[in-house]
Amino acid sequence: MATMESLIGLVNRIQRACTALGDYGGGDQAFSSLWDALPSVAVVGGQSSGKSSVLESIVGRDFLPRGSGIVTRRPLVLQLQKTEDGQQEYAEFGHLPRRRFADFSLVRKEIQDETDRITGKSKQISPVPIHLSIYSPNVVNLTLIDLPGLTKVAVEGQPESIVQDIENMVRTYVEKPNCIILAISPANQDIATSDAIKLAREVDPSGERTFGVLTKLDLMDKGTNALDVLEGRSYRLQHPWVGIVNRSQAEINKNVDMIAARRKEREYFATSPDYGHLASKMGSEYLAKLLSRHLESVIKARIPSITSLINKSIDELESEMDHLGRPIAVDAGAQLYTILELCRAFDKIFKEHLDGGRPGGDRIYGVFDNQLPAALRKLPFDRHLSVQNVRKIVSEADGYQPHLIAPEQGYRRLIEGSLNYFRGPAEASVDAVHFVLKELVRKKLKRFPTLQSTIAGAANESLERFREESKKTVVRLVDMESSYLTVDFFRRLPQEVEKAGTWGNPRENPPAAANIDRYAEGHFRRIGSNVSSYVNMVSETLRNSIPKAVVYCQVKEAKQNLLTYFYTQIGKREGKQLADLLDEDPALMERRLQCAKRLELYKKARDEIDSVSWAR
Repeated sequence: MATMESLIGLVNRIQRACTALGDYGGGDQAFSSLWDALPSVAVVGGQSSGKSSVLESIVGRDFLPRGSGIVTRRPLVLQLQKTEDGQQEYAEFGHLPRRRFADFSLVRKEIQDETDRITGKSKQISPVPIHLSIYSPNVVNLTLIDLPGLTKVAVEGQPESIVQDIENMVRTYVEKPNCIILAISPANQDIATSDAIKLAREVDPSGERTFGVLTKLDLMDKGTNALDVLEGRSYRLQHPWVGIVNRSQAEINKNVDMIAARRKEREYFATSPDYGHLASKMGSEYLAKLLSRHLESVIKARIPSITSLINKSIDELESEMDHLGRPIAVDAGAQLYTILELCRAFDKIFKEHLDGGRPGGDRIYGVFDNQLPAALRKLPFDRHLSVQNVRKIVSEADGYQPHLIAPEQGYRRLIEGSLNYFRGPAEASVDAVHFVLKELVRKKLKRFPTLQSTIAGAANESLERFREESKKTVVRLVDMESSYLTVDFFRRLPQEVEKAGTWGNPRENPPAAANIDRYAEGHFRRIGSNVSSYVNMVSETLRNSIPKAVVYCQVKEAKQNLLTYFYTQIGKREGKQLADLLDEDPALMERRLQCAKRLELYKKARDEIDSVSWAR
């Protein structure tokens, strides 16, 4: 059977480890906060309700700053760890690891100094918590969170929003389902006006998480008592009310130690005619034990869910560590192997993009299916083959000797001029595919910026070579269409001319009439139409052949030889040059370090929980 100390001590150790990593519900949100899953006790009360005195009574030490107005201006996460009898008491701050404070007056000063460091020497507040662990044989294992006192009015030096700011800060703690609320109310005020009870009722209407504490019982008017509250008649909670008698201001001024104050508190309840019958369930010592027992029962109930959260977080962290990459070896052979493995992984991912296993390759098809046809449709053939331009080009091609039948030279010039327009879409297709390939190369290796830059540079150099070869190829395709025109096209021309008129019968079509027709608008329109038909035929051919050339010269080459030249060069590098390639982004290294620490924490927590058995 697990002892109460072992269970609560386990939670305290996990919480301290969380604190060391900054994972306490307000830090790294990449993983579910283990801190939030662990139960703790939040101390809530109005200003001057006696919160600080209650905490000091539980700890048995005078260590909290005191003064008028708002004294607690940052949350204080106080973790109590019971040690063996006879061991020296000491304290440690989360922001000063490995520095022990045996003088608790210095603890008070450090709390004040650390508060001022964030808030300045003003009356401002801050939600950034101070973490303090106290190790003592005179405490029970417990985690308490001292929060700024609730107030109703802003005093001089405070913003008007201070009232709401404090309440919002307190709510961020007490609204958590794993938070136990220690509601502090002074006995010399009407319980109906208690700020702590009012807030606790709002966030915990069933009262399952609320413990009521009544302070200043010894300061009530003579002839009055707080039995109606303590016995649950004025305001009933599911847990019993506990009365506390703190040190008076005179005793504090005289430095009456907490051991003597506890003894005096026990004597007060034991000899009180009003509270004598409740003496065994009153006082700060009883309160600490009550909270500790309740915390034990809560931990027992939460262990399965905590274990589940830890296992889930371990899986997430393992996955994150795999994504970030494990630490690399320092010898040259291992570094070269690492680089080659990363290159192969880079190459594999690049190919997956092209082959459809990852997004990106479909954009190349978009170039062929959308951009190229659209560019071909926008070519200015209407202007080039207008009647005026056809007449001009045909006439210039005829020179001093007009054509006799079909203007072959004019046709050739019109066709060659038209085909030259195809160079633009052909080269644009090459550039568009090159852009897609470069985008697929970018930022594939996030772990090693220098290696990423080097590989990306080598890949881009290869892509640039592939692009130049691809441009030469597609331009050759256009030039080939210009260099040899399809013969059948010209063979059809005389037949079409004869259809326009019967040249073989001069009586029906005298030469003069033919000459007039040859230079009429209809004649040049037919020439333009014939050239347009030929150009459309070539356009369809190029629409199919340009993608083939681009894929062969760029995409296929990129898949097969993207890093071929880089592989030949990397083998020539020596140890330091290899190490320089494997320098990492400091932010990524820090991220891996934090993941590794958190992973170690969670695994240790899981092992500790597994090693602890408890009564069923």
